Amino acid sequence: MTSWKGKTRGGLTGYRIFVGILEYAGLSTSYFFLRFVAFYYFLFYPKSFRTIYRFYRKRFHFGFFRSIVFIYRNYYSFGQVLLDKIAIMAGFKTKLNFTFDGEDYLAKMVENKTGGLLISAHVGNFEMAGYMFRRLNTTVNIIMYDAEHEKVKDYLSSVINRNFNIIVIREDNSHIYEINKALSEKQIVCLHGDRFLQGSKTITAEFLGEKAKFPTGPFYMAMKYNVPVSFVFAMKESRNSYHFSATPPELYQQQGMQERRDQIIKIIINSYIDRLQKIIRNYPTQWFNYYNFWEADEK
Repeated sequence: MTSWKGKTRGGLTGYRIFVGILEYAGLSTSYFFLRFVAFYYFLFYPKSFRTIYRFYRKRFHFGFFRSIVFIYRNYYSFGQVLLDKIAIMAGFKTKLNFTFDGEDYLAKMVENKTGGLLISAHVGNFEMAGYMFRRLNTTVNIIMYDAEHEKVKDYLSSVINRNFNIIVIREDNSHIYEINKALSEKQIVCLHGDRFLQGSKTITAEFLGEKAKFPTGPFYMAMKYNVPVSFVFAMKESRNSYHFSATPPELYQQQGMQERRDQIIKIIINSYIDRLQKIIRNYPTQWFNYYNFWEADEK
């Protein structure tokens, strides 16, 4: 887990090429070219290949050849969700359609003016939930690390029509003030609960049959701010469809001693892991953590 550096692969030239293809030729043509890009990564990125190979062999107990096939499918799925994300957020015409399971839970957060915390993971295509957030008629804040290449970020900002606010995690902790302000104003805050940078506080829990570390920060916020918490995922169902799901919101109140707070955090994390495991088992090609996530894989 400590091998993740907070960076996303992909250079400026690659983004420009695919945005150009999306704009002038459409999503289907982009998918065609993506097959070759996925094969390139399959052949020439041995580090991510090894980690995702272990994922299929150890977590799903696939055989050698099935694992190899799923590695390519995983790379191709990852490319698809990136293209889908850019196409939707930039306003390009697509045939993508969406189904929603639990949208009413989030609508009630807005209607009841409670605000809320939405926790997801690096699976599927959570940014596609922005399509649904537009229907909530409220400010939605996305928390993310600011470790991507500046030129790539600036270029994507020029083509993406964002209807939400980005809160960047910074070393000076100024993001904490922004999060507190958003939740105090009863807004929606979204973040991932499956990654951390070295030096962050973590907790070890069993996940898909093996010990793994999870950041405590997202789950501590769930307790500290005393707002409804829902686990949300947007998964690609087929070539042209996504399924958005949200769990019923829960309140986790901070009470008393440090020992009690730690117990509550463990309860939240275990609930999150239970839901995340179900998602991954249903969508095994949409796990997009390309590093040693499990402690056993680092040995």
